[in-house]
Amino acid sequence: MAKIVNSWNDFDPLKHVIVGRADNSVIPNEEPATSEKVPVDSEMRGMWGPRPLETVEKANAQLDNLAKVLEDHGVKVDRPTPLQWNQPVITPDFRTDSMMTCMPPRDVLLTIGSEIIAAPMSFRCRYWEYLAYWPLLSKYFDEDPEFLWSQAPRPRLTDKSYKHNYYDEKVSLEERLERTANKDFVTTEEEIMFDAADVLRLGKDLFVQHGLTTNRKAMEWMKRKYPDLRVHAVNFPGDPYPIHIDATFVPLRPGLIINNPHRRLPEEQRKIFEANDWEIVDAAMPAHETPPPLCYSSVWLSMNCLVLDHKNVIVEASEHNQLEQMDKLGMNPIPVPFRDAYAFGGALHCATADVYREGGCEDYFPNQVEDPTLV
Repeated sequence: MAKIVNSWNDFDPLKHVIVGRADNSVIPNEEPATSEKVPVDSEMRGMWGPRPLETVEKANAQLDNLAKVLEDHGVKVDRPTPLQWNQPVITPDFRTDSMMTCMPPRDVLLTIGSEIIAAPMSFRCRYWEYLAYWPLLSKYFDEDPEFLWSQAPRPRLTDKSYKHNYYDEKVSLEERLERTANKDFVTTEEEIMFDAADVLRLGKDLFVQHGLTTNRKAMEWMKRKYPDLRVHAVNFPGDPYPIHIDATFVPLRPGLIINNPHRRLPEEQRKIFEANDWEIVDAAMPAHETPPPLCYSSVWLSMNCLVLDHKNVIVEASEHNQLEQMDKLGMNPIPVPFRDAYAFGGALHCATADVYREGGCEDYFPNQVEDPTLV
């Protein structure tokens, strides 16, 4: 039987990937986690229910095109099996009126070496989202004798897992930024919670964003699960709604990372990169002043690109500033239209989950320094 699952970073040659689908997608109703994610001035406030069919069809057309572009570059592409996301989620501890989508597999699935972990997500509406990927993971398990199929401890997501009324409409932007700088988030340390999209894999080092969707208890779990890896907590004080790392801190190849200039990595957390000759450069400014309609994310999805290998990178076709920067940084940018899919869960990297990249578990940070973020 062949080896199917292997991935240690986001830049080694991509050979096999899961690309999401937008079918049946729903805007979930407010709950303790989602209400703190949506800015108070967002048009998403107070809206929920099935997404308009026209937008679903446009998103799926761009997801299908992304899959074709990847296949044209020699990448094997698998797709999830969507559920009827407008069904309620009912557990002994809570009920919420709908689920969400399976457009962004990056949020749910974390590949570390020959293992794929289903993340213990903090959104109640995403409690069953992993089921869309179970047919694929079952197939990998049957065909790859080295594949480890894992589920992180499932959180109960009771009221104890959240700080209620954490943000209200009277809280200013300055107060929000002060809270995030102080690592004060809506999630508590009651139980292990993380999204896969908060984890940056760089061989023997995992850099995990502490924010609205991932807590310190999750990092401690990773440290115990992977005793041979080093787990670092990172945070980006300039972000009033810190969720997922891929529109903030994106590695392009060994030694080079682009960083959102509005939420730079703090100086004390840059030391390990500097000690190992990694260059951190400001990402190009977004080409758009606003995100698409009904989109949770910011305009900084512009930097949420998909690296195919150390030279080639897929960038959203209208993000001309990012395309130009990639060229200047020595990358070959491949423009792919994707803006119609943004509202369903993010940009190009969000829409994929690694299955196989050529390469092993390298030590990109042999010069370890005194690191206050090491878990």
